[in-house]
Amino acid sequence: MDKNDITAIVLAGGRGTRMGGVDKGLQLFNGRPLALQAKQRLASQVGRVIINANRNLDTYRTLGSDVYPDDDAEFAGPLSGFAVGLAHCQTPYLLTVPCDSPRFPIDLAHRLAINMQKDLEQDDYDIAMAAQGGWTQPVFCLIKRTLLPDLLEFMASGKRKIDAWTAQHKTVIVNFDAPHDDPLAFANVNTVSELSALQQQT
Repeated sequence: MDKNDITAIVLAGGRGTRMGGVDKGLQLFNGRPLALQAKQRLASQVGRVIINANRNLDTYRTLGSDVYPDDDAEFAGPLSGFAVGLAHCQTPYLLTVPCDSPRFPIDLAHRLAINMQKDLEQDDYDIAMAAQGGWTQPVFCLIKRTLLPDLLEFMASGKRKIDAWTAQHKTVIVNFDAPHDDPLAFANVNTVSELSALQQQT
């Protein structure tokens, strides 16, 4: 799979409730907004990076990517960001990453992609999902663009859990537990203190 076949979306559309309601994607990590940190880690991995945000859209646009809000104002969670990404994706695949895990792997797209394609005698997987330490990381997914209608139907039924949706499709779990992998690759920050602690470990 060529990297130009993949569009990545940085998910920055949440309420940031546990961080006091601030716009999490604009909080600084090593002097850079979290959303910019994510974009820069993705730059060499994919053909295009877009951002899903629901506040401060003009500020996000200064980061140099197209910015798309959710289709409604309900802050419906990561799946809403998935839907936004698939709707604006012009490539066969969409890679999803949250804005609040600033140490995600710089080879994330490649490793998900190579595991998504089975041998020639079988159909490819629809979704590749990252995992580490025995825990899946459902906001880190590589998804076929053709799944958009199914996702919209799932959300229209009122469902919001990522793993409930991915379970309906051929999904491969890709482990990032090699000796060289960062054990904090998927650590996410939900509070100011967690942000500070992770920054100190960088």
